[in-house]
Amino acid sequence: MKDSHVSVNDHEVKLTNLDKLIWPEGLTKAHLVKYYWEIAPYLLPHLYNRPLVMKRYPNGLAGEAFYQKECPDYAPDWIKRHPVEHSEKVVNYIVCNDTATLVWLANQGCLEMHPWLSRIENVECPDLAVMDLDPAAGATFKDVLKIALLVKEALAQFNLHSYPKTSGATGLHIFVPIKPGYAYQTVTKAMQYIADLIVKINPEKATIERKVVKRKAKVYLDYLQNGRGKTMAFQYSLRPLPGAPVSTPLAWEEVESLNIAPGAFSIHNIFSRIKEVGDLYDDLLSYKQPLDTLLDLAISNK
Repeated sequence: MKDSHVSVNDHEVKLTNLDKLIWPEGLTKAHLVKYYWEIAPYLLPHLYNRPLVMKRYPNGLAGEAFYQKECPDYAPDWIKRHPVEHSEKVVNYIVCNDTATLVWLANQGCLEMHPWLSRIENVECPDLAVMDLDPAAGATFKDVLKIALLVKEALAQFNLHSYPKTSGATGLHIFVPIKPGYAYQTVTKAMQYIADLIVKINPEKATIERKVVKRKAKVYLDYLQNGRGKTMAFQYSLRPLPGAPVSTPLAWEEVESLNIAPGAFSIHNIFSRIKEVGDLYDDLLSYKQPLDTLLDLAISNK
């Protein structure tokens, strides 16, 4: 298939190698580009003004993947960039605020969307806290769902609304929208307190053990995902696994049913799901929740 040019929001985007195989079962770069073009209205509000790390699969799942932080020199001038200081250098991140940028990223083989938990207006203070639930070998997805419910209840004790989603792989992510006034280190402490609490409640199935070999059929509560510059696949991001799964927002009622499969939603059914249940994250951005009560306990218990 020859290269083509498309007009997206008054920007011309060059599309290349659209027939290149990305997923082994026959999905090509054309499918990848089409997906992100169509999901843009649901995804872009969550990516808005966040530094973005590209995870690129230039030769599909069968080839090497790599993370790229720096916006490449050949990127079009209209793509928004934002400099962020790191200890060793300044990185000019892409900021994906429009469909044209999203389509350009997809054409670069960006299969997953990995933004920061903070926005460029206040890059040192996240407006999202996360808990990443990762089952070790021997733990089931039902175990993950049960631990997720404990996390929900623990957060609710501090009047914190939380939003679950499938990771698109084997785990579950829980997002907590927060007031962007706390440093990354502070948010990490708050989520560590919640993780510690869950381990005390259910030591048989929950762990914060960093060494994988020691987790033994437990669900790992990864509160360290709240570190500065850490990124994870956001809601509606595709994942590099057979079947093209999508990290998909869930209702807590679905988690409570214990009847969700980790790869239930994919490029093939995500739009019919949104049509059926709506965008379950549409009100996430309206919450700016304080962590003060939780932090008072977290700090006093150290």
